[in-house]
Amino acid sequence: MAVKALGSYDFPSRSRQELYGDDMLVHVWWKDNPMFCAAATFRAPTAMTWADFKAQMIDPWAGSDPAYDPAFAFAWGYDGGDFAPDEAKTLAELGVGHKHTISMAAPRT
Repeated sequence: MAVKALGSYDFPSRSRQELYGDDMLVHVWWKDNPMFCAAATFRAPTAMTWADFKAQMIDPWAGSDPAYDPAFAFAWGYDGGDFAPDEAKTLAELGVGHKHTISMAAPRT
């Protein structure tokens, strides 16, 4: 069904990168987890290391699921592809961008 607009929608996004300074929004999706039906969104500095991002953002959020083990070797993904994060690199160095999605899943066997 076609929708007829009453006017143009020519306005800037309220969540565009420039509004966040040196921070960005990062979505984290725990695939196939029955407790989390959608990705969570975190505001993180682009200069934050992966180790800090996981410890400060992902672990507390995912830890609300009793099955979560921070030491588990998840298969990580980034915007649909495979992702092998280096704990010492920053999110920017890893190529993580504003409003991109990082996924975590049990490794395939």
